[in-house]
Amino acid sequence: MALTLAHPVHSELVIKKSRFLGCVQPVAGRAEAQAVVERLRAEHPGAAHVCWALLAGGQSAANDDGEPGGTAGRPMLEVLRHQQLEGVLATVVRYFGGVKLGAGGLVRAYTDAVAQALLQAEKKPLRRTLHLACRFPYALEGAVRRQLQEAGAVLGEVRHGEAVEMEFGADEDAAAGLQARLGEIGQGQLRWLD
Repeated sequence: MALTLAHPVHSELVIKKSRFLGCVQPVAGRAEAQAVVERLRAEHPGAAHVCWALLAGGQSAANDDGEPGGTAGRPMLEVLRHQQLEGVLATVVRYFGGVKLGAGGLVRAYTDAVAQALLQAEKKPLRRTLHLACRFPYALEGAVRRQLQEAGAVLGEVRHGEAVEMEFGADEDAAAGLQARLGEIGQGQLRWLD
């Protein structure tokens, strides 16, 4: 089961006068991750590097931001994968201290910055939401709404025309049971929309 983080967690390491500011945080996808990285660049104009790794929405990405290839982003990404995380961005802001660490030293530093933050992180199971839509007669609206509420579904757009069209999000684990209950309530009058 994939895990995600409850909230952002930070770490700080100083290695041979270089300062590594690590952060792991939940993100929805690449666009949100890139916005976070740009904000970090603006907040730390004196930093030598802002390296990052992302696992979100079935996508992975790693960026060394000028460090020697494969010494920052990729090792950070491997830490996230090893922890079976999803929907998570790891960033490390490096302030260069004047002493070169070498490839092995950089890999250890970036890995440790992410690992230290993850030691403090609250991990939680990743809940995937399915987006569903159905159409039914007005007479069923109250019963459908009650079922959605009992299942913890999140109501989306509701359109009232010749019939009611309702969109909602349901936890992936509960969606099949909810669809079956709604089918029983509808007695052939409820139609699922694409």
